[in-house]
Amino acid sequence: MMANRLLVFFIVMVCLLIGLVWLTVRDMPSLPVSFADVLAKADRVQLLDRHGEPLSVTYRNRWNVHDRVALHDIPFFLQRSFIAAEDQRFYQHHGVDWLARLHALQQNLVHGAMLRGASTLSEQVLRMLLPRPRTLWSKWLEGWQAMALERRFGKRAILEFYLNQAPYAANRRGIVQAARYYFDRDLQTLSHREMLALAVLVRAPSRLDSFRYPDAMRTGIDQLAERLLDSTALSSAQYRALREETLQLRKPALPIHAGHFLRHVLAQVLPRRQRITTTLDGALQAELQGILDQRLRFLRQRAVHNGALLVVDHGTGEVLAWVVAGAAAADWPGAKIDAVTTRRQPGSALKPLLYALALRKGWTAATVLDDAPLQEAVGDGLHRYHNYSRVHYGQVSVREALANSLNIPALKTIQFVGVTDYLDLLRALGFAGLTRHPDYYGDGLALGNAGVSLLELVRAYAVLANRGVFQELKVVREEASASLKKRIFSPEVSSLIGNILADGNARHLEFGTGTVLHMPRQPAVKTGTSSDFRDSWTLAYNDRFVVGIWMGNLDNSETDGITGAAGPGLVMRSVFSVLNRGRPGRPLYLSAKLISRQVCQASPAGRDADATCAIRKSEYFIPGTVAQTAIAATVQQPAMRITQPSPGLQLAVDPRVPLAKQAFAFQLQGVGNDAWVSWLVDGRLQGVGPGGRRLWPLQRGGHRLRVVVGQDGETAAQTFSVDFTVK
Repeated sequence: MMANRLLVFFIVMVCLLIGLVWLTVRDMPSLPVSFADVLAKADRVQLLDRHGEPLSVTYRNRWNVHDRVALHDIPFFLQRSFIAAEDQRFYQHHGVDWLARLHALQQNLVHGAMLRGASTLSEQVLRMLLPRPRTLWSKWLEGWQAMALERRFGKRAILEFYLNQAPYAANRRGIVQAARYYFDRDLQTLSHREMLALAVLVRAPSRLDSFRYPDAMRTGIDQLAERLLDSTALSSAQYRALREETLQLRKPALPIHAGHFLRHVLAQVLPRRQRITTTLDGALQAELQGILDQRLRFLRQRAVHNGALLVVDHGTGEVLAWVVAGAAAADWPGAKIDAVTTRRQPGSALKPLLYALALRKGWTAATVLDDAPLQEAVGDGLHRYHNYSRVHYGQVSVREALANSLNIPALKTIQFVGVTDYLDLLRALGFAGLTRHPDYYGDGLALGNAGVSLLELVRAYAVLANRGVFQELKVVREEASASLKKRIFSPEVSSLIGNILADGNARHLEFGTGTVLHMPRQPAVKTGTSSDFRDSWTLAYNDRFVVGIWMGNLDNSETDGITGAAGPGLVMRSVFSVLNRGRPGRPLYLSAKLISRQVCQASPAGRDADATCAIRKSEYFIPGTVAQTAIAATVQQPAMRITQPSPGLQLAVDPRVPLAKQAFAFQLQGVGNDAWVSWLVDGRLQGVGPGGRRLWPLQRGGHRLRVVVGQDGETAAQTFSVDFTVK
């Protein structure tokens, strides 16, 4: 009977054992082939600057793939400290320390609580690789797989992986990241007490938060030091020095703030590896960040709070600095918005591109434009255009018009080149936001009534700086990355525009002399200011770099009269001082094909200088153009059309003045004094006479103006009509 019972018991135990083995095998997932395969699955890429310095912090990775160190480069005392703290018999057991488990079980039973787990380093690594709920069954499985792990990888590989992947506070992993986080130090420079601190902190990084509770780990460090003293890992002198040492905790400050640039890179580039070297110059980025932030702090009293700065090497197309004001400050308003890619009104900053198109169509720098008062239809009303100074200068050359950023000549220039052609040019230059019909923008496009970004403007100026060749800007340095290039302007057109923008004497009408725009190593410079001083710009380039700066308010509020020269202009000087440091200065490129000729500056301006000319100046011409043809271009009659009233114009009478004494000037563009014009309102003839202007007494109501144009009393040549309202 007893034998039968023993047999049954034996069979049951065998079945239970078989079942336990089966369950153990079933619940044990496969171990990785290698640690390298594990780390290759990290899902976050690290971005470096052009010199290999980290730009991004990837602490939210499951694995530390960027700050690893080989075991032989880890200080031996630091290795001994972790072994003493976490697994004293690491080199004696085969994955499971059974003595430590029995001792831990005894302590837990005595105290009635789970005080110790006695996990070896191999078991901790296994939990990193194969995380499970913390149960007795998990503990059972970990033991067997820890032994398999040691057979596959060996002690040294396991210890190296653990020291590089052990979790710390603030998502840091591994001793390299921990040393930088707590002490802002490299491993080789750590003191003995700092090394012990890393070994103690790994036990409970949150509970032992040294920044919040600086004394929380003192007892653990001292106990670990005594253990190492007993094992002769520490000498008596080292132990005494260690006990007297005070930990100096110091969080590292990220020196390079380029978060907006990094997001742009990751949006443009599909990561193909764990580290990507970008084109950004980290040291330059940090220095320019300080310059921009300092200037904007000063301008806060002028209601300017936001800004951005972009630097590009126009030869290679590489972005060297991408600065957003306040990126280094936690409380800077609007700093989380990337002002480099945000579209704003450019004001006059687009004018060099307009004049470049005019030069491409046959004008010259000596072409004469009439800077006289002008008003044109805008929506249902009339807008009177004026220069920034509200002064009109009469006949000016294209050089003077562009250099002084005069508005009336710019409007006449866009009428010459055509809004459609100008819009096509801007789109070819990469202004992706200009998607509306040309009629939507109208002539106001010459004065910057459309939204563009600093990135788009700098890219367009890089075309002028790079002899007329367009290329996409690069943000990643790759060996075989040849970006698509296309020619937009000839070298003669682009270099002539640069010559005008660098001509300090030509801009004296509006800017005077000796301003912030005048520099010892003069770059080509253009400023821009939008309506109500909401945006101020400075774009500039020299023989190598293009610099773009925007200032304003991202909430679209007005500034206190800040212009491109007063705001970004001073920053531009500082930026070029940094960029030119330690490099020989070279003049802007000027095409050897340009022809230098003497032209007359006095009226009639732009003609060839002869014996009757009182004031002469030298001017450059593109081959095939001469001063006389430039004058002819300016006196061509514009297309015939009614400019006043504009279609749908709504006029309001002045209640303070009797209606009988109020009149409105009808204007017909494109007719000479020999043209015979009949003016009809609502079918009734108002008058007949030469020229394109007629005063009409105001009458309330809706009206239709019809104009019939004849030549020398002959039959009508053209008829025009337009509807308008007087309220």
